[in-house]
Amino acid sequence: MNDDVIKLNCPTCQATVYWNDKYPHRPFCSERCKLIDLGEWASEGHRIPGEDAQAKNDEFE
Repeated sequence: MNDDVIKLNCPTCQATVYWNDKYPHRPFCSERCKLIDLGEWASEGHRIPGEDAQAKNDEFE
């Protein structure tokens, strides 16, 4: 394997993924893992820490 290719782990299943055309869903190993991650964001299983934007907007009304 070329040393210039980035090697990482799939954020969902931890499988090895290489940053090349063989893995079109990178950084995920597959479409399935990509959709699992999307579902986690949609159900608020994943969150970015910080203030609630809605609460902050309510202050201005």
